[in-house]
Amino acid sequence: MTQNTRLGILLMIAATFVFAVQDGISRHLAGEYNVLMVVMIRYWFFAAFVIALAKRQVGSVRAAAATRQPLVQIFRGVLLAAEICVMIWAFVLLGLVEAHAVFTSYPLLVAALSGPVLGEAVGWRRWTAIAVGFVGVLIILQPGYAVFSPAAIVPLVAALMFALYGLLTRYVARQDRTATSFFWTGVSGAVVMTPLGLWLWEPMSAGNWVWMAVLCLTGVTGHWLLIKTYEVAEASAVQPFAYLQLVFASTIGLLVFHETLAPNVVLGAGVVVAAGLFTLWRARKVS
Repeated sequence: MTQNTRLGILLMIAATFVFAVQDGISRHLAGEYNVLMVVMIRYWFFAAFVIALAKRQVGSVRAAAATRQPLVQIFRGVLLAAEICVMIWAFVLLGLVEAHAVFTSYPLLVAALSGPVLGEAVGWRRWTAIAVGFVGVLIILQPGYAVFSPAAIVPLVAALMFALYGLLTRYVARQDRTATSFFWTGVSGAVVMTPLGLWLWEPMSAGNWVWMAVLCLTGVTGHWLLIKTYEVAEASAVQPFAYLQLVFASTIGLLVFHETLAPNVVLGAGVVVAAGLFTLWRARKVS
């Protein structure tokens, strides 16, 4: 397919906006109902989406599921489902602004872990950027101050889980096609979340069922936009625009949930984003 970087950037911006809306709805629903139940219902729709996509792209579910590394595929699918639960919990504990400010450190974690997990070389410039980025995280968390809350560690755990998921996705891509990885992501998550979510099932009001339907639609739409993004443009060209999710989610947090924007969060997030953009630039230059 012909590369169209401008279209890819527009699609990535649209995807980050949709995912930010999804985060806002998740924060609302998880404030009313059990997180595991919310994620379970979301995964039912996501699994249906990946199965339909698998049939369209490779002809059958059996072909999409064919892999020589099933344990790794299952583990990364379960890991993503767990990360989503942890991150939504962080939204409830901290709000969208602070949770996303900490979560933006995940590209730095990817860079730091790419050596031990994938055997990739990381030069001193990127290690320096990683160190600077984590100074930004410390600015956000303010350890040692009376206002510091242990809950601020929750989105950092989510970032670590998402970074490992991303590295494992790159690992399985050495042998499996994208459709296969996407299939296992949706199905593994749905399988592991269903018994947990059903065990903690709570009656939901009609109005919140509408929000749940919108949540499921935003999830499918966001992933579809990402797929289209990487079909028309190189990942290295569009990845920096993924940081806009921090802007969009923070705006929703401020306007809808009346969250506050503390100076340390703004400063720390700026340091983290700058360091992350530098690591992306160095990775692109070295590759």
